[in-house]
Amino acid sequence: MKKLLLTGFEPFLDFTVNPTMKIVEELDGMEIGGYTIIGKIMPVDFGSSGAKLLSFIEKIKPDAVISLGLAAGRYKMTPERIAINFKDGPVDNEGYKPVDEPIKEEGEPGYLSTLPIRKMVERLIENNLPAEISNTAGAYLCNNVMYEGLHYAKTRNPGMPSGFLHIPASHELAIQHGRIPSWSHDDLVLGVRICIEALSE
Repeated sequence: MKKLLLTGFEPFLDFTVNPTMKIVEELDGMEIGGYTIIGKIMPVDFGSSGAKLLSFIEKIKPDAVISLGLAAGRYKMTPERIAINFKDGPVDNEGYKPVDEPIKEEGEPGYLSTLPIRKMVERLIENNLPAEISNTAGAYLCNNVMYEGLHYAKTRNPGMPSGFLHIPASHELAIQHGRIPSWSHDDLVLGVRICIEALSE
């Protein structure tokens, strides 16, 4: 059976829990859409996240990579269209705050997702889950990890689909933070499963 590397992030900034971490831990080891899921948790650290993702890819040798990230404030599940070659944004968990730094000096200005993002959105909506394609993954750690995965695929393994899926906050986070939209954990897990199944169609 084919292998899918599914990554999530540890808690960060003032988010004491990260729903992507819980989803990845729950789906790790499952078989979904012809893939065995291998779940890994990423550090919210500009200095090590890229190398960590590449070490997972080298060790696991997955047939595809989907990275998950929290987009608190979004009310839809949003596959990302593009990653840009910049590190920027809020401070990471190690206290570092880059400004306009390239992720890869030799890398392209941007890489388009090689996941079937339109099909993912269609399948989510068919299952009554709000979804749309996002045209910006920002310049924080989510973009950083997406770019690293796509750069690896482009330069070393062009047949490996790779990309990023942003998810809304969980109800648990919404209770902590007040007025942010949220989904139940079960719906978040279902949405990720649907996107994995769309990849295998």
